[in-house]
Order: sequence, then C-alpha cells, then structure tokens
Amino acid sequence: MEAALAVLNEMEASGLVQRYAIGGALAAFFYSEAVVTEDLDVFVLLAPPPGNLVSMTPVYEFLKARAAIEHREHLVLAGILLQIIPAFDPLTEEAVRDACHRVVGNTPARVMTAEHLVAIALKTGRAKDHGRIALLLEEAGVDRAKLQGILSRHGLLGAWNRFQEKS
Repeated sequence: MEAALAVLNEMEASGLVQRYAIGGALAAFFYSEAVVTEDLDVFVLLAPPPGNLVSMTPVYEFLKARAAIEHREHLVLAGILLQIIPAFDPLTEEAVRDACHRVVGNTPARVMTAEHLVAIALKTGRAKDHGRIALLLEEAGVDRAKLQGILSRHGLLGAWNRFQEKS
C-alpha cells in the first residue's frame, strides 16, 4: 500500500488534485479493528473545472502512466485495488479538507477523521455502514462534540437520532 500512497502524494504534489484523503473501510482501519474490504477508497478534491463538467481522465492518465491498470470499476496500483472518488457533496469535501495526517511505513498519507467516517456512513445508511459506525463509536475515541457539529452542519441529526434508537 505504501507504494500506492506515494503515487497519490505525487498526484497531489503535481496539482492534478487539490487534496486527497483515504475514506471507506480502509480508513476505519486506522481507528478500529481490521474490517473486510477489497479496495482503497480515495476521495479527491479537484480544481473547479471550467464549465462545471468534471473529468477524471487526467487523473486516470496520471495513474496509468505510473503503472496502474484498469480492473472493472477500479484501478490496480502497486497491487492495491484503488477507487478514486471525486468529493461529491459538502460532507465529503469537508472530510477531505479536514483529513488527518498519518504515516504508513515511511509514507505520509491523509485519512478522513473518525467523526467524518461516522457521518458519511450514517448518510450512506447501508447495514454494513451501521456496523462500521458501531465499531468506530466503540473503538475509535470519537469526539462526540465534533461529531455533533458535523451532523448538524450536514443535516444528519435526524438520521443520527434514528440510528441511536435502533442501537
């Protein structure tokens, strides 16, 4: 994974993306017990495109030039299934901007905060997302005040209350 992260850092340093952050199940691994996942989800902030049409072509070309190969909806980079996801709403944009720095081996990486992972999982709302929320709440030292702020800013307090009633 370290080699894949080095390429992501290079992609950001080149200015191709403004910022990236690891999200999804692999991000949760930084805070809690290992979870089963098949890929590395990387959310990116792209420079605002002229005319509002986002194209991932330059990102994919950059990665392919560094030996990434296509495999269904993923790229395989340094042996890692990689999914590049443009931050698509205010919550994922904030999660990328506020991501924390980690080190994998000797390679710096950026990972979404546990609080943002909870909020995104809550918004997504699948059964496996609710399981991830429970795991993060139990093991990740989630800052409840910070979480409440995120949920409030993104209109998720009702979903949070429903989740807590079921738990």
